[in-house]
Amino acid sequence: MAELKGQDGLLLQITAAQRDSGGFITVNGNLKNEGAQSVVIPSALRGDETEIVQHGTSLGGATLVDAKGKKRYYVLRDTDGRPLTTTGLTTIQPGQTIPVFMQFPSPPTNTTEVILQLPTFSSAGIQISG
Repeated sequence: MAELKGQDGLLLQITAAQRDSGGFITVNGNLKNEGAQSVVIPSALRGDETEIVQHGTSLGGATLVDAKGKKRYYVLRDTDGRPLTTTGLTTIQPGQTIPVFMQFPSPPTNTTEVILQLPTFSSAGIQISG
């Protein structure tokens, strides 16, 4: 569906962006190390919001941008402030792939394309299904 290139050989491959009836979008993908050496997952991926930083390394800094609607959507959080995304990321070995997910509030149903942004990675347009 889309690929976002990061630093040190990291690659985020987006495999699905599914709109759910509960009013949110789940983005699924794989975080892959295409480099020759192990890579410590950058702490910048979690963003800099105090509530998310408390819960360790995650993809909590991800956002969806609806350019047509001129809105940005941040990763959802549970009642304890934990981001609804893959957490506990530490080191990724050469050639290793880690399945990841991120959940966001859903843009209006007529919005079918958004831009996924993740700190230290390139941005990419993704299609929303459902």
